[in-house]
Amino acid sequence: MGSEYIAPGDITKRANPGKATILALGKAFPHQLVMQEFLVDGYFKNTNCDDPELKQKLTRLCKTTTVKTRYVVMSEEILKKYPELTVEGLPTVKQRLDICNAAVTQMAIEASQACIKTWGRRKSDITHLVYVSSSEARLPGGDLYLARGLGLSPETHRVMLYFSGCSGGVAGLRVAKDIAENNPGSRVLLATSETTIIGFKPPSPDRPYDLVGVALFGDGAGAMVIGSDPVPFTEKPLFELHTAIQNFLPNTEKTIDGRLTEEGISFKLARELPQIIEDNIEGFCNKLMKIIGLKNQDYNKLFWAVHPGGPAILNRMEKRLDLLPEKLTASRRALMDYGNASSNTIVYVLEYMIEESLKMKKQDQGDGEWGLILAFGPGITLEGILARNLTV
Repeated sequence: MGSEYIAPGDITKRANPGKATILALGKAFPHQLVMQEFLVDGYFKNTNCDDPELKQKLTRLCKTTTVKTRYVVMSEEILKKYPELTVEGLPTVKQRLDICNAAVTQMAIEASQACIKTWGRRKSDITHLVYVSSSEARLPGGDLYLARGLGLSPETHRVMLYFSGCSGGVAGLRVAKDIAENNPGSRVLLATSETTIIGFKPPSPDRPYDLVGVALFGDGAGAMVIGSDPVPFTEKPLFELHTAIQNFLPNTEKTIDGRLTEEGISFKLARELPQIIEDNIEGFCNKLMKIIGLKNQDYNKLFWAVHPGGPAILNRMEKRLDLLPEKLTASRRALMDYGNASSNTIVYVLEYMIEESLKMKKQDQGDGEWGLILAFGPGITLEGILARNLTV
């Protein structure tokens, strides 16, 4: 595994009293880096499949996803130890969970350590822990193993969000915001950790939609420290979290469908997912924008930190909202460098958002102080946070 801490940059704006802020970001990845151009041959070799039609389809998908690199837990060593993972129809959920439970804990520990390092305070100052994952299942949950691995106080208050999918990172941020604002002086560690091994399967003509996941999803972990009323000269707030909302879209629960079976998790993503998000994004965003007096023609006055579920979702949002191309640069960079890493990806987007904002600031172009942090997951669930970028 490997980790990085994310430098806060130059801070020029003050947070409003009592409002939750993101005080630090961190990330971690497994050691296995996959270049998209070599993925197809490696995947078919590792799964002992020689179906030319499926190989051709995956090749096309790998080009359309815009992903260039990804990190994955899966390795030749794991496949040698567990060759049954490449065999269709075998009950392998126990083996998968043995791998996943250990991997997500290790990545979450490393991302959290990186985050705490850049935050600059002691880990004993962490009062609450929010842990998010759709890649493990056990009792007690990964929140306990993370707290133990970090050496947090046994008095740390823990919350665990399981199987929230791609919206999990922003859902966790919403929960952390509520905790921070309702417990003065608290400091909340939010950690997300995911691996695709839970759903790894050999290619099959009966499951062509599985190839979308092979071409798109990656592994890793993310972490944030959230708290209100930052300590002057010690804490450097990155984003203020003003208002958070969540909506689900009735009668769309089968659009993103996941089942935990004896063979691991089986996912089905409906073709109409990008269209459903496009049809509902304006009304959802307007609920947050009206809080600060903005209307639908003001979309380009905001920054946009959007979970990159895939290029189709980003393209449809850009078109429907008439966004300038640079507005989704942070999301597209995260997708290109890490793939869709489920709940973790919003951490990577926010990192790139800071970079892009500082770049615009140096060029005297400025960027929106206000913006939206968005993600979409099973339900279909829309998560949104109206935020202030305190680094511009």
